[in-house]
Amino acid sequence: MIKALKALLFLILCCVGTSVWAQHSFDLTNIPALKKYQDTLLGLSNAVYTAENDQQRLEANSRFIKTLVSALKTRSSFSYPFDSLKKITVLKSPDNALRLFTWYVPNDDGTYRFFGTIQMATKDGSLKMFPLIDGTAGIQDNNQVTGNKNWFGARYYEIIPVKVNGQQPYYVLIGWKGNNSKTSKKVIEILSFDRAEQPVFGKAVFDGAKGSAPKNRMVFEYNKLNSMTLTMDKNVGMIVFDHLAPFTPDMAGNFEFYASDLSFDAYKFSGGRLKLVENVELKNEPNAMDEFYADPKDKSIKAPKKL
Repeated sequence: MIKALKALLFLILCCVGTSVWAQHSFDLTNIPALKKYQDTLLGLSNAVYTAENDQQRLEANSRFIKTLVSALKTRSSFSYPFDSLKKITVLKSPDNALRLFTWYVPNDDGTYRFFGTIQMATKDGSLKMFPLIDGTAGIQDNNQVTGNKNWFGARYYEIIPVKVNGQQPYYVLIGWKGNNSKTSKKVIEILSFDRAEQPVFGKAVFDGAKGSAPKNRMVFEYNKLNSMTLTMDKNVGMIVFDHLAPFTPDMAGNFEFYASDLSFDAYKFSGGRLKLVENVELKNEPNAMDEFYADPKDKSIKAPKKL
């Protein structure tokens, strides 16, 4: 199975590590071809989740990836929504510069493996794609800055472009990471691009309590049977999230026994940084879409109606 996985990752790199030409304007003549690809992808995606074991899931997911790569190489694919694919999340950045395709495959032991690609629109009309290779198993420090080939895998459900002095240095990604049979994780990730236009995940923009060092990403871990609110609230311009705490003080550090203590914190955008704001009061309860945990929903989580 390990050999098969390595072969799969090599296939992704070979297939999506190159640029293909496409138009920014939608080519109506390609709609039938893209719809056909979408129908095929829908069947393959369903096969991943109805498979009986890890080997069958891996094989079905491999076929899904090969078909997705072919679909994304089709002219005008950047404008095609692929909105019938309910088991993967497709996020287009508000500036129309890129799209993120992310999904997960459950394992028999209760863990998850994440897959994805960044599809970018370039000024000359070409489409460039970067495969996202889940390297979580080899990442010992959640604060580690990574690239697309050792990605801190997650299924993203929100993307927020950040601008400073008219420039856009990075995107904030909010996602569900899963974890194992006992705990779930969510993440606030930072996506930027280096001078060689390669994707970089993680950036020291998170400012916590006074005197603490800035962090490159935020990871939240909690009891698997609980849910956690983590969403951008556009009304106040902050990322609002549940404050997680152990059930009892003696359980501190054992995240199997962490859940919301019914208070909320937030990260406020300030000068290109994200500054922690504690004890944010919500006037209304978070809506039902906040329960995005063991089986992520198909649409992006919406912010609480009011703060």
